[in-house]
Amino acid sequence: MADYVAPAREIGFVVNELLDYQALNHLNSFGEATPELTGAILDEAGKFAGEIMSPLNRVGDTQGVKIEGDTVRTPDGFADAYQLFVDNQWLSLAQDPQYGGQGLPFLVHLAASEMWNSACTSMALCPMLTAGAIDTLMAHGSEHLKDNYLPNLVTGKWSATMNLTEPHAGSDLSTLKTRAEPEGDHYRIRGQKIYITWGEHDMAENIIHIVLAPMVDAPPGNKGLSLFLVPKFLPNEDGTPGERNDVRVVSTEHKLGIHASPTCVMAFGENDGAIGYLIGEPGDGLACMFTLMNHARLEVGLQGVALAERAYQDALAYAKERVQGRNVETGEPARIIEHADVQRMLMQMKSMTDAMRGLTYDGAYSHDFRTHGRDDDEKRRFNERFALLTPVVKAWCTELVNEVTSLGVQVHGGMGFIEETGAAQHYRDARIASIYEGTNGIQANDLVGRKLLRDQGAALTTYLNEVLDTAESLEGNAELKPIGVALRGAAENLRTAARYILENGQSNQKFVGAVAYNFLMTMGYVAGGWYMAKTAEKAAAGIEGEEREFYEKKLASVKFYFTQLLPRHRSYMDAVVAGADIGVALNEACF
Repeated sequence: MADYVAPAREIGFVVNELLDYQALNHLNSFGEATPELTGAILDEAGKFAGEIMSPLNRVGDTQGVKIEGDTVRTPDGFADAYQLFVDNQWLSLAQDPQYGGQGLPFLVHLAASEMWNSACTSMALCPMLTAGAIDTLMAHGSEHLKDNYLPNLVTGKWSATMNLTEPHAGSDLSTLKTRAEPEGDHYRIRGQKIYITWGEHDMAENIIHIVLAPMVDAPPGNKGLSLFLVPKFLPNEDGTPGERNDVRVVSTEHKLGIHASPTCVMAFGENDGAIGYLIGEPGDGLACMFTLMNHARLEVGLQGVALAERAYQDALAYAKERVQGRNVETGEPARIIEHADVQRMLMQMKSMTDAMRGLTYDGAYSHDFRTHGRDDDEKRRFNERFALLTPVVKAWCTELVNEVTSLGVQVHGGMGFIEETGAAQHYRDARIASIYEGTNGIQANDLVGRKLLRDQGAALTTYLNEVLDTAESLEGNAELKPIGVALRGAAENLRTAARYILENGQSNQKFVGAVAYNFLMTMGYVAGGWYMAKTAEKAAAGIEGEEREFYEKKLASVKFYFTQLLPRHRSYMDAVVAGADIGVALNEACF
């Protein structure tokens, strides 16, 4: 297993060249967040990832977690590393200074989070969920809840969880059985939640559970759901953890991957009832929870980028060292990186990761403008863009990471199937990403049903117009014209698929479900093509400078994407336009 090295230049390229970081720096909210400052911060985040977190990745995978009494013990070194994470204020990067945050762009947080997830995804999941809970309280919490909980959450001194799923209710939250009963200024929560990531552990002094549940007299269905804050320890008047609340871990799951991230069954209110506090208004629980979920979905897509990067680094290092066979040109013994098929696999891993990173970082960039834009119109435009991109980031990146990490195993050959190389761990750790925070099928249905059909393609049209502007620019460059032509064709194919859905979306109740996944994958590959095309522009402009080697590598990645990966979008488009009928016609008798 190679040592993880944060890809600082790759991340800097996306932040400062592919995206316009200067535009963020010019917003009133980020006037002090200069490229020099954020670059220095990200350099330190990379060092922390490589030196503190990365050595724990294998330890966490082999040791896992275990229950001791009412707590979950994390693997050796985890609690100490997390305390260093808190001491260095890493979670506070993009948080509100009013509550102890540093007020930097969310894009900076996301870039740092990529490194942490590459280094040790299991550990990175803990602050990821805390950050989502902070967003939820900032958007929907009362001033009392904000004042009493946000300062410790922002530092990471307290961690947070998301409690939705129950044994009988996975994605269908309308049938939740956990109940909340009003009692004075709080509620008594009773019920059981499953699949709760970092639901119990020994790294933080308090754990704040964000719990979705109907009140005892609520109407049935999603409209009856409310959201509650349920602390593990009820805070004293001075803010320190006090009495233990009536919430405990029942068990932890034995999983395929992310072994060091406890996935808990949590029991609320087995005795007197767990004390909880309402977030938002009664019945608005699902809307409030989506603030947390959308944050999580973007960062789960980022996990795809991060694990793809880590798998690529390990595969590349192994390919440069492993001697096997002979060089077909010289006849001499060859390292496997000299073989054409290994080169194909490595470049596929790199090219996919480059495209995924561009898409995901644009999602974070859009989030910054939707919340801190210069005027309402700018905020509205970027809000629509953020909403459009979020399901694509989550689903496309987590589909591709399964392929990238599988290729990582393949590059290692037989050794990839052996745990000690680490390649198998990346493959196992990545597999959950396409499942949790809403399966990729749910993301696809969201893209088509809630994003495309609801606004009749308006947000997608705006996005495609930007793609076509880039295509036009490239078509005017003799060297890059083939890329521009291919990008234009891909954009038009995506428009064709969208038009087909808009024209037939009401034809059958199963229609959306039958076409959604293939449409999302079409959009993913086309969107990835746009970021790669913009990469080509920047690389062509910089290739005669001091970083010639870097930009040559970028152009090689772009050309590989356009010739060997972008063509995949056509098959997905064909499956939308020509394959909808069979999808609609399928029923249980077909199996």
